[in-house]
Amino acid sequence: MKVLILAGGKGTRLWPLSRELMPKQFIRLFDNRSLFQHAVLRALKLSSPEEIFVVTNREYRFRVLDDLAELGVSLPEENLLLEPEGKNTLPAICWGMREVQGRWGEAKVAVLPSDHLIRADDNFLRAFAAAEELAEEYLVTFGVKPSRSHAGYGYIKPGKSLGSGFKVEEFKEKPDESRAAEYVARGYYWNSGMYVFGSKVFFRELEDLAPEVWQAFAETSDVAEAYARTAEVSVEYKLMEKSGRVAVVPLETYWNDLGSFDAVYEALPKDEEGNAVVVKGTEADCLLYGARGNLVISERLTAVVGVEDLVIIDTGDALLVAPRRDAQEVKKVYAELARRKDERAVVHRTAYRPWGSYTVLEKGERYKIKRLTVLPGKKLSLQRHYHRSEHWVVVRGTARVTVDGEERLLRPGESTFIPAGLSHRLENPGKVVLELIETQIGEYLGEDDIERLEDDFGRS
Repeated sequence: MKVLILAGGKGTRLWPLSRELMPKQFIRLFDNRSLFQHAVLRALKLSSPEEIFVVTNREYRFRVLDDLAELGVSLPEENLLLEPEGKNTLPAICWGMREVQGRWGEAKVAVLPSDHLIRADDNFLRAFAAAEELAEEYLVTFGVKPSRSHAGYGYIKPGKSLGSGFKVEEFKEKPDESRAAEYVARGYYWNSGMYVFGSKVFFRELEDLAPEVWQAFAETSDVAEAYARTAEVSVEYKLMEKSGRVAVVPLETYWNDLGSFDAVYEALPKDEEGNAVVVKGTEADCLLYGARGNLVISERLTAVVGVEDLVIIDTGDALLVAPRRDAQEVKKVYAELARRKDERAVVHRTAYRPWGSYTVLEKGERYKIKRLTVLPGKKLSLQRHYHRSEHWVVVRGTARVTVDGEERLLRPGESTFIPAGLSHRLENPGKVVLELIETQIGEYLGEDDIERLEDDFGRS
């Protein structure tokens, strides 16, 4: 079986924990591994590395590569499929299925989301083995037996038995609470969002039910052109809900789509009062007094007193407080920030780059202070800024700094000044992480005031 991992989503329902440039699949809440890394480990139970494909956003390329390197997993370069634009799941799956078929011929392909929490135990493997057999004739999805009624999930109504699964009679959109309870009582499954497709059946159904998508990818080898010709559409809406050839295999293992903060709360361990707490950073701590049933994720000292069933998310630059029952409404906050073009919808205080990361420590009118970390052997692009000057002070490691063609080494406590308009470059020639403080001064301090003259990572 081949595997296609979908890793291009923005995870907007988990703002401010998730941002456009650090979406849900790359967040680390469980076992100090990202959800994407957990998805890769699941995929390796089904396929070898050369049979695993990842479809992701171009902005996430280096995040994917860094997570893979940390796991010690190397995929063929051509197995990393970088979407020219996000068009929901059907175009992503269609491109991935086409790539698999082009390299391996007719094949069965497991399509896995990268942002779910799933226990990949023996039951998981047995379910995928059963799905692989049914994929000869059906588009196969997986149904999770509900542990309770849940208005945040879609539902699947099983029909005629197919031995190891059932023919799908109907898909149901996310219901209200009373309808969800009715579905659970009638033996419906939660829709897991995982699939196994045989390439022959998939493309036949695609041509019949979504001819515009099929034609876009069949008539050109230019992926950007194919994406431009397709609408933004999900595989559930366009294919699974309309096909008469869909089967569901029961998945009897732990599954959580982490689609809201209430779902995150369910997945985390809790104290005796039902509070789930995650603190990040050396100064982070949480004090709880008379508090019950709360989810607290914080990067600093947080005191929670006398409240119940709240979501409290503090990321340093943004604070979210909401009843857990309204956790799905967070997407409205993200939508408003995106409408305003507020950078806090896009990036955290800490932003990750191919060479390391930077954290905004403080900013005000005409100044911004950052902490930069540069990985061993990495270097930033040769660049210049037109509206700001920069002052670098080394805190740890050794920095090789090039300013206007002149190169020098800086050690802890040493500094340099880069006037606006001069070309400059920062490199870590050592074997330990380089850490420095950058102070920017200028009339405009946006991240887009940068002209790259050379770049090791192919960025424009």
